[in-house]
Amino acid sequence: MPTRWFFHHTAEDPFAFPDGKGALKLRLFVPAGLQLCCTVIHSDRYDSPGSEQPLLMERIGSAGAYELHEAVIQTATGRCRYVFHASDPAGNYAWYGERGVAGNREHAGAFQYAYMHRPEALAVPSWTSGTIVYQIYPSSYNQGTLQGITDKIPYLRELGVTAVYMTPIFESPSEHKYNTSDYYRIDPAFGTAEDLKKLVEEAHRHGIKVLLDAVFNHAGDTFFAFRDVLEKGEQSRYKDWFFIRSYPVSQLPTPTYETFAKAEAHMPKLNMDNPETADYMLAVAKHWVREAGIDGWRLDVANEVNPQFWTRLRRELKAEFPELLLIGEIMHASGSWLRGDQFDGGMNYVLREAVLEFFALQSAGPVRFMEQLLHIEALYNDQANSAMFQLLGSHDTERFLTACKENGRGWDRQGTALARMRLAVFFQMTYIGIPMIYYGDEVGMEGATDPHCRKPMLWQEQEQSRELFDWYKTLIALRKQHAILQKGAFRPWFTDEVRGVLGFVRRLEQDKIAVLINNSPNAYQLELNSIRSDKNVLTELLSGLTIRNTGKMLVELEPFGCMLLY
Repeated sequence: MPTRWFFHHTAEDPFAFPDGKGALKLRLFVPAGLQLCCTVIHSDRYDSPGSEQPLLMERIGSAGAYELHEAVIQTATGRCRYVFHASDPAGNYAWYGERGVAGNREHAGAFQYAYMHRPEALAVPSWTSGTIVYQIYPSSYNQGTLQGITDKIPYLRELGVTAVYMTPIFESPSEHKYNTSDYYRIDPAFGTAEDLKKLVEEAHRHGIKVLLDAVFNHAGDTFFAFRDVLEKGEQSRYKDWFFIRSYPVSQLPTPTYETFAKAEAHMPKLNMDNPETADYMLAVAKHWVREAGIDGWRLDVANEVNPQFWTRLRRELKAEFPELLLIGEIMHASGSWLRGDQFDGGMNYVLREAVLEFFALQSAGPVRFMEQLLHIEALYNDQANSAMFQLLGSHDTERFLTACKENGRGWDRQGTALARMRLAVFFQMTYIGIPMIYYGDEVGMEGATDPHCRKPMLWQEQEQSRELFDWYKTLIALRKQHAILQKGAFRPWFTDEVRGVLGFVRRLEQDKIAVLINNSPNAYQLELNSIRSDKNVLTELLSGLTIRNTGKMLVELEPFGCMLLY
């Protein structure tokens, strides 16, 4: 008997998107727990009914109430018509198309992917797949200058990072520099434009990219255009560069203009709908790529800026600098900004919350963590996922080690904090996307939220955790050594909710690396036959040890231990 289940799919990103030349990836959400077998039946949009081809979909895993199934269909014309069929072991079945769920194919209708305007997968810079980013808060790093950062490039090279992202360095009266006075001048506290050029040149000489922070949502109240508005009021030619509510313009007791956040009088919001304002900021973005040779921009408060400005910025910057990386700061799900017309990727704070919950707070087990990973991945197309900054912390959050020390279950939180952070770093370096290290995390710096998370970098070795530093170095080297860890797909393997253990697989063509994480204070023994490897020998990459297939392959994870099996 046909049945009615809940399904979800739309013929648009991130449920349908190009995945290579003549390839279209499809995602389908189906009810969890029903053991459904899903098939997509597809053809060219203009082919006659009955000419469709069936393709069995891959079950990726469960994301809670729903399961994720995927398939990649080939299309020579770029025009697709398709419908889904699902069946359970008892013989119940349903069809699903753009008219909904039905008992027969005709009543379900068909989804239409009208035309693949991008015949290839969405392009991200070619250098991003092997990138490890290191975030620097300049005033707290080394001497608080660009020259001080340049002096530490050998340190960054030793750590193994391949890109540096710095928070704002342009002239501003504040320590954090997010209220810009002059977008064309390096803040004198940091140095000069020549110092930035030297930093970029030296970084490039060591194979390290450089990204700057662009604040185009708001300016500072000392920005020339806003000073003119304060002085001339409604007669100012720059009044439409901002959102003025009433005249005369007043900053106290409450600003008479829109600001960043809540009544931040020193951060007036920019009107990017105004062509003059947009032209000015776009010229700024181009200037520093041309002038200093930077490799990318991180765009501050990107979700509050008119998307049409970001579309224009991407189009014009990528036309001149196709290898430029554009990362949006959006602290929630950011799919609508990552469809290929605005940013390459974002700062993945949604993933950080899941990692914090599992490793630091210990408030969720392996099942929820794995469900969260699948759910978050399904928010974005594959190319956006590959360019996401996967962070444990930033200048806007509590330090991850502090979160570990202040939280946890009944066992000794202080005693296990470093071990739990090591596991989080292990996950970060073996997961998809671009790992981002917040300065000082690699040596065990601690601190609550701003300003405590922005304390000066610890350079005295006796104050550093060299154990953590060496751990970062080892994992970064392994990630750079194995293309699977850089480019491979993510697939869940298993979860053991009672014992706090999980496994997932990274897969690139026929090669696989299995990742094991024991997030508990107890040892764990695992039989590896379920890997179904046709190899007689597995290599544990962290230790270099080999495991031979003698009919029963067993490994033991120590408390808060982890393994990489190749």
